[in-house]
Amino acid sequence: MPIYPPAERTRFGAVLTMAAGSIDAYSYLFHGQVFAGLQTGNLILLGLNLAQGHLKYSLRALISILAFFVGTLIIRWLQRQPTFSQRPIKRQKIVLLYEIALLLLVACTTQWLPALLTTMLLSITAAAELQEFRRLNGGPFTPLMMTGNLRTLAETAFDAFFYRESAALKKLQATAIIMFMFTLGAAGIVVVTPFLHQFSLLLPVTALAVGWFLLASAD
Repeated sequence: MPIYPPAERTRFGAVLTMAAGSIDAYSYLFHGQVFAGLQTGNLILLGLNLAQGHLKYSLRALISILAFFVGTLIIRWLQRQPTFSQRPIKRQKIVLLYEIALLLLVACTTQWLPALLTTMLLSITAAAELQEFRRLNGGPFTPLMMTGNLRTLAETAFDAFFYRESAALKKLQATAIIMFMFTLGAAGIVVVTPFLHQFSLLLPVTALAVGWFLLASAD
């Protein structure tokens, strides 16, 4: 049975996707109905609003897209540094702390910051997660976008149940966990917001902190 790096294991991927679902739900519900990480959705919103002449709403989507681009560049710069390129766990722990810091900044300042600036910070956070964590159990993985995971779920279900492939069954189970946790993260924001208000971002912060401890225990 293969032993995967700590950041590629299912339980780590589960907490990442829970955080991603929470961040996207938070940005959509409370910051102009745009997504922090789901840039396919933002491109659709951009096109729809431009066609309908809603320039204000188009700007919101465009800001998120550009901030995601910048956020990706930041993490790519970090990945290319000699200090971290050969020490992935150390780099991954830094990225998680970076995400946590940005989320706490948003939680503490969202009442005073312009909505567009908050959206930018959330998109930069989401970009960091997608750029750094892209493999699960040895295969490609995205903690932000569930379309590919849904396709994998269908494919592995077919192979597991019709062809009795044990590897497909394991992948099916891992993918189902990932999708469930993404949904749970989104639902969790709705549940905790009446109690925590802007500090509902503590939900993804907690998930990312759990991920940090998982990496630290394996370092």
